Amino acid sequence: MSSNIYLTSSEGHSGKSAVALGFIEAFSRRVGRVGVFRPLIQGGDERDAVLQLLLDREDPGTGLGYDDSYGITYEQLHADPDEAIPTIVERFKRVEQASDAVVIVGSDFTDVGNPAELGDNARIAANLGARVVLVVTGRDPHDLTARTPEQVARAVDSTVGELREAHTVLGGVVVNRGDEAQLDQIRSAVEATLVADSDVPVPVWVLPEEPLLAAPSVAQLLTALGGRLVAGDEALLGREVLGVTIAGMAMENVLDRLIEGGLLIVAADRTETLLAVLLAQEADTFPFLSGVIVNGPFEFSPVIERLIAGIGPSLPIVRTDGGTFETAQRILQTRGSLATGSRRKRDVALASFEGRVPAEAVFELVDAPAPTVVTPAMFEYGLLDRARADRKRIVLPEGDDDRILLAAGTLLDRRVADLTILGDESEVRARAAGLGVELGAAQVLSPHDPELVGRFAEEYARLRAHKGVSVEQAAERVQDVSYFGTMMVHLGLADGMVSGAAHTTAHTIRPSFEIVKTKPGTSIVSSVFLMSLADRVLVYGDCAVNPDPNAEQLADIAISSAATAAQFGVAPRIAMLSYSTGDSGSGADVDKVREATDLVRTRRPDLLVEGPIQYDAATDLAVASKKLPGSDVAGRATVFIFPDLNTGNNTYKAVQRSAGAVAIGPVLQGLNKPINDLSRGALVADIVNTVAITAIQAQGAPE
Repeated sequence: MSSNIYLTSSEGHSGKSAVALGFIEAFSRRVGRVGVFRPLIQGGDERDAVLQLLLDREDPGTGLGYDDSYGITYEQLHADPDEAIPTIVERFKRVEQASDAVVIVGSDFTDVGNPAELGDNARIAANLGARVVLVVTGRDPHDLTARTPEQVARAVDSTVGELREAHTVLGGVVVNRGDEAQLDQIRSAVEATLVADSDVPVPVWVLPEEPLLAAPSVAQLLTALGGRLVAGDEALLGREVLGVTIAGMAMENVLDRLIEGGLLIVAADRTETLLAVLLAQEADTFPFLSGVIVNGPFEFSPVIERLIAGIGPSLPIVRTDGGTFETAQRILQTRGSLATGSRRKRDVALASFEGRVPAEAVFELVDAPAPTVVTPAMFEYGLLDRARADRKRIVLPEGDDDRILLAAGTLLDRRVADLTILGDESEVRARAAGLGVELGAAQVLSPHDPELVGRFAEEYARLRAHKGVSVEQAAERVQDVSYFGTMMVHLGLADGMVSGAAHTTAHTIRPSFEIVKTKPGTSIVSSVFLMSLADRVLVYGDCAVNPDPNAEQLADIAISSAATAAQFGVAPRIAMLSYSTGDSGSGADVDKVREATDLVRTRRPDLLVEGPIQYDAATDLAVASKKLPGSDVAGRATVFIFPDLNTGNNTYKAVQRSAGAVAIGPVLQGLNKPINDLSRGALVADIVNTVAITAIQAQGAPE
């Protein structure tokens, strides 16, 4: 039996999808398979946007798709109300059987023909055996003004009674979009209402209003206006609009009223204002807009069209024939949606939830069973949690790479780490704004900053004096982004560095050999991949750095890998891999592994290690019982040390592709301070994970 919660509200526009996203992530940290179910959806050809949003995440392991994850349509409910509940229950049970926990998301109050929609949701929740979490909006759903604490409490009180009449169990109340200045007062007012209604304490969480979540995208406005894109980058239509400026005044006054992330409405015959705004977007002294709406039936003159074409703005420019009042009214009536929003919207929604609703409270709410497996999603969430617990500053040298900027936005929005990004500040911030990424909390440094270059050059020349490096030579060298970032880590201006999205591994880690250097007692810098399989995490080393380590180096890699495994919650049981097991084989390659195993046992008698051992004997208990009976490692190894880079690199990629494992890394080990390399094909999620790993390494690094 899974543990289930039912999210419902008494009115529309409560932000229930953002709350659902937060609950799903919280569940995913503690249980293996998190299902999603929507009892009621709109019919028609278009998919339910909220359900699709919640399904579009890392594979939860349920094996369920969209068509498995809803009950019935509103049309089916109206056609046969008596059959509705049995059908919903039957379809829900399939989801429940495939899941360890299910987040059930009630209807959105879009069925104008059903005034009893809250009662329907209450009856469904009771029949599904799910605890109800009531989501109440802190905004008036009609004019979006902030509700007072007393108004929110009355909204809760009027709803709770109907829920209890349907014999549901109220598990918690989430007040979403609350007035930032009155969050504590709202919680107190709602708690007082609930205490008066029942002796059983009900947890209350209040989330603040996040303007970005309700902001429409330029693409949504283009559709709402029936407009057409006449200039600008189509890829930037997904940016959210955080405010509106109407150009009904002189040009200089319009420029003074532009809003960061805002939208400008300008009449088609006010081309001097339009051109001035486009020029302002090239300057770093004015806010970056999300788009421009040019309204009215007036055509641009050929010379203006030629000028705009010559400027080639990336800022989206949309034309519509409507008047200014009509255009502004449609824009203000268009509400944004998390379901159709950007990655940043999802990040902000999750950060808001995580900041106000502790994961432990969610777990206690449903009394979910203790986890017996560690899924990729659980492991990745755990990384972010640990990084957040003691935030470190990580330097990202490749500020000219869009993936780095997108990852930086996610890391900052979810408060995973403090960031320093290298590059020209105006260029980095302009590109980030163009991508819809908020970098306000990031430090952006030029690798050519004369003060830092001078300081770094003197230190680098001192470190490399034995190689005859002069201060002048050092000054040129440290302006390379990899050297500049490594010097920041060396001198304590950053706690770690992540690079390699646009540079080779050698370019990324060579400076660390010269500057940061290896830990005492470690002769070699090596790497591991954290291989997150469907039910557990394994550690593979070395798969990225050392082509053919000798026995001494192989022992170092094993000891370092065991320490890395322990740091990330994997109990180290080391398998020193070879093509033979125990004493069954001979030859130089096997002898190297045997010698390395003996060295590990001598240097670290506290570690569990076995070798030489074949991969099947290391992982399969049945094979292990025949080849190495009585071994503490055989059949249950967690740390796999490959004899050479050729074997390690091919094996990790084979497991990644054939078993669907998530390969996180390479994680460099053996350095005095954490420097980590990215694959040049790294995805944004890979960069986020690597930064989190680097931050965790920095938490354990010596001061």
